Amino acid sequence: MIDILIIGTGGAGLSTALSAKEYGANVLLVGKNYTTNSQTAMAQGGINAPLGNITQDNIQLHIKDTLKSAHGLCDLNMITKMCSNAPDTIKWLDKLGVPFDRTIDNKISQRQLGGASSKRACYAQDYTGLKILHTLYDNCLKNNIEIKDELFLLNLIVENSRVKGATFWDIEKGEVIQINAQNTVIATGGYGAIYKNHTTNANSSTGDGIASVFRAGGKLSDIEFVQFHPTALKHSSILISESARGEGGYLVNSKGERFINELLSRDIVSRAIASEIKKGNDVFLDVRHLGEEKLLKLMPQEVNLARIHEGVDPVTELIPIKPVAHYTMGGIDVNYNLEVNGLTNCYAVGECSNAKIHGANRLGGNSLLEIISMGRFLGQNISQNLSTDKLDISNKQLEIDKEFIQSLFQEYPFELNFYQIYNNLGEKLYKYAGIVRDNNQLNNLLNKIRVIKADIDNMGIKDKNRKHNSNLVNFLEFLNILDISEILVESALIRDESRGAHYKKAYPKEELIYLAHSIFWQEDKTIYNRFEKVKS
Repeated sequence: MIDILIIGTGGAGLSTALSAKEYGANVLLVGKNYTTNSQTAMAQGGINAPLGNITQDNIQLHIKDTLKSAHGLCDLNMITKMCSNAPDTIKWLDKLGVPFDRTIDNKISQRQLGGASSKRACYAQDYTGLKILHTLYDNCLKNNIEIKDELFLLNLIVENSRVKGATFWDIEKGEVIQINAQNTVIATGGYGAIYKNHTTNANSSTGDGIASVFRAGGKLSDIEFVQFHPTALKHSSILISESARGEGGYLVNSKGERFINELLSRDIVSRAIASEIKKGNDVFLDVRHLGEEKLLKLMPQEVNLARIHEGVDPVTELIPIKPVAHYTMGGIDVNYNLEVNGLTNCYAVGECSNAKIHGANRLGGNSLLEIISMGRFLGQNISQNLSTDKLDISNKQLEIDKEFIQSLFQEYPFELNFYQIYNNLGEKLYKYAGIVRDNNQLNNLLNKIRVIKADIDNMGIKDKNRKHNSNLVNFLEFLNILDISEILVESALIRDESRGAHYKKAYPKEELIYLAHSIFWQEDKTIYNRFEKVKS
């Protein structure tokens, strides 16, 4: 039997697999897309580590910046673990072959990102995540780690709260399969794609792993916290990396005025941009003063993206931008060993996991650091504590999922087009559960989501072919989107305060008059701590 089944083939899953393999575990990696399509590739700006290669820096300053950005909704021990391991994480990646940019004395080059007190982000031009992803993938292949693509996660196999593997829809073969394992790792990424057409995320970032854990009885927490990146291209929502501002780019409005310190944390900068747009101003990223040579050397991807998708040349023209959903801080609630609270032998790592590191607002450059450092930790930890017990595993979940999938292939007419509903829902989520929130609007949106869920029997798939059926995969993703969206909106309603990325009109000043707490969800019930006043 497989020692560790890792679901998700992005940076978190690959790092976990490499570490587990190093410590002797039998590992299987599975993903619904091809590995190189992972969302990790979209992390362009850099990966944090207090190396002090360019400016003075240390681990304590990194911890301090991360705590400040999290707005109190975090765990100091988890942050300390990640930040303390950052230098070794970079050393490991460098040894694996990540082509980091170098200084003239051959040290790894670093740049400053928003919310950081120094130049801390190690980078590879503006392709940092992509080059890390390819390097990890190459090393998995070198180490003969088995990887299976095009397997869509359906459900976890759970008996008495113990996870024993999972069921999948095999996209290539068109059948439901079961994979048994002693330990299961969820590394499926976030849920940013619920903001359809208003996100830097790929369409596949639909919270599949998070939804499966919820159905299995595991805990979720802080789902209402979604980070909106300040600079995406206005018409396509394609990310323009924070490296553009880190290298000295300006944010200006229609009048050519700078209206915000560009290197403040993302939540503050996004709200400032949203405020300008609400006033009727367009907002632009101005990098013209950096010069063509520097732009093409340090940010070739940003230049090409603006030219192709926005029709502007950043060397001579302003780049029209807007803030869009970028990263989800909430997710699967885990303990110090990254084991899912509410389940055993099931772990979560990366963006799908809420390890209480990013809190109310993630610090730029910490996402890549978390997936690599925590993935390495998790792979080692599970491998050194493997059980030799023989598992008795039933096929009950497999049969349930086979019956459900078969029902979707039945021939009967559908009154509603779920694609249209998804597009409309994405628009509503961006407008009413986005950068600025209001309880009346959230209530109306929650009712709309529940009406959609009640109408789900009037939706389905038109393509009845079993193999490579993207219509089926999209519908399964839509079901997960509905569950995550409902939890997000209800959590946003419950949290009556402004904190980090969660900002309500009724609380224009983030006074943090309440103690930091999380809102937990488990088995379709909300479990949350009552607000308690901070002692004066």
